[in-house]
Amino acid sequence: MDPREPAPGVSTEARSGRRARQQAIRELVAREQVGSQQALADALVDRGFEVTQATVSRDIAELGLVKVARGDRHVYASPADAAAFAPRDDALLRRVLGDIPIDVRRSGLILLLVSTPGTASIIAEAIDRSSLGEQVGTLAGDNTVLVLFGDEPSLERWRGRLLDLQAAVSRGSEDGGRPR
Repeated sequence: MDPREPAPGVSTEARSGRRARQQAIRELVAREQVGSQQALADALVDRGFEVTQATVSRDIAELGLVKVARGDRHVYASPADAAAFAPRDDALLRRVLGDIPIDVRRSGLILLLVSTPGTASIIAEAIDRSSLGEQVGTLAGDNTVLVLFGDEPSLERWRGRLLDLQAAVSRGSEDGGRPR
């Protein structure tokens, strides 16, 4: 049985109430900074829902909500929104560029980052965590990372930033090739 569906015998009214409540929760966590189950329960009561902490806890689990840092506090977010709030930091990419030689090549709208055997996954991870965000995605093999782009200008901007960062790291520059 799907845990998102109520047990057999639960009324249609209860199911539609649950769907409406969970939709309200999605809207609340998308629009407001809700940091606790109690705050979420209070907001639902303000919207006319009768809820208990146990119901809110169950809804949070069923919706897959996670806590993310926003500013100086932690708040609930949907998994899709949580990815948008993941911190972007070039520290790992700077370390990787300083430790691993990477040759940047091109094929169409794909950049190939070729390095030593066994290093592609850490290079791809460093890119995914970095502030370099114009790529559509990365795909790591053993010694090669494919960085995919949707258009020429994005590829050229990204390539320029990577090469600037690579040069800055090799010079030991403090700015580390940060965006201008």
